[in-house]
Amino acid sequence: MASSGRPTGAPMKPRTTTPPDRDVLLYDGHCGFCRRSVERVRLLIGPAAAVAIEFRSFHDEGALAAFPGVTAEHCERAMQLVRADGRVFSGAEAFVQLLRRRALGKLALAYYAPGLRQLADLVYDVIAKNRLRIGGSAACADGSCAVHAAEPSAEARHTDRIPR
Repeated sequence: MASSGRPTGAPMKPRTTTPPDRDVLLYDGHCGFCRRSVERVRLLIGPAAAVAIEFRSFHDEGALAAFPGVTAEHCERAMQLVRADGRVFSGAEAFVQLLRRRALGKLALAYYAPGLRQLADLVYDVIAKNRLRIGGSAACADGSCAVHAAEPSAEARHTDRIPR
């Protein structure tokens, strides 16, 4: 058992928000890598499942206002899947929840096996933190990555104030 009282590897209780009419995947629409990843997800889950999901950039007007508790900070860190029942899944777990729509989607539940979840989350986090670099120049041909690159991180802002 984990210190949270749940069995190790069992799903954590997801956050909740206002339930939408259908599942909504919030992603960073200013990121070329993210936009291409959403297109790959659509292909992977298949057209029948994809039409049941609204794919929406969290930068779209009103996107976050519809889901109290889902913040721009959450969306900058990872994609957010808001299920029709109001549950919110983030990052690798959001991807797993999307994959469950496939015929062999039950295999995605291996994510919850001890150790695999932590590994998947780590890999997702590394990719998410470096998505603007990973995308290369093709991902930023429209200049949208410059928006993020121009913003210094909190750590960078803090280090700039340290006397040398």
